[in-house]
Amino acid sequence: MQDKMKTKVKNVLDALDREYPTEDKCYLHYEKPYELLVATMLSAQCTDDRVNMVTAELFKKYTSLEAFANADLKELERDIHSTGFYHNKAKNIIAAANELIERHGGKMPSDIEELTALAGVGRKTANVVRTHIFHIPSIVVDTHVKRISNKLGLVDCDDPVKIEFELMKIFPEEHWGRYNTQVIAHGRKVCKARKPECGECVLREHCDEYNKAK
Repeated sequence: MQDKMKTKVKNVLDALDREYPTEDKCYLHYEKPYELLVATMLSAQCTDDRVNMVTAELFKKYTSLEAFANADLKELERDIHSTGFYHNKAKNIIAAANELIERHGGKMPSDIEELTALAGVGRKTANVVRTHIFHIPSIVVDTHVKRISNKLGLVDCDDPVKIEFELMKIFPEEHWGRYNTQVIAHGRKVCKARKPECGECVLREHCDEYNKAK
């Protein structure tokens, strides 16, 4: 890694640590590992707030992994309709629940390959599970991480998998989990997609986009 990038990474991570909590935080509500898997699957193209509203009732209705595995497809579609893309989400939730029971005895695997082999589970969903259930250092590339990492100049691509591996190369492992938590908070509070508040941003002096616009 070039010295200039090393300095930028250190400055960005130090600024985030000063501004935001350093413990990993999950913005999705869950109690059981499979509930986090379901909630994360529902969060695709949907806000965490909306998912939490839906799962508040969903997890009361489907109280076990077996209940999701045996769910009626059309009924589950109605239950999750407001999260969008409900046809595929419902189909994948039922399939993933069955796969967990059949292949893993109802237990959540921690291995990235085994997680991404489940229906509808990509690296983002798998890394959320690994981070919050198993406390395995992982970088979760959501819309905030993708947008802000590019703005800062830490990466220069739109592919979430490439971004994940690029950030893993340049970040110390102890920052992998909390970077996502901190950047989500920063993206919601300051670096908003539609109207970023650059004047309030603790990262602005390290931000390529901000400095190019000056």
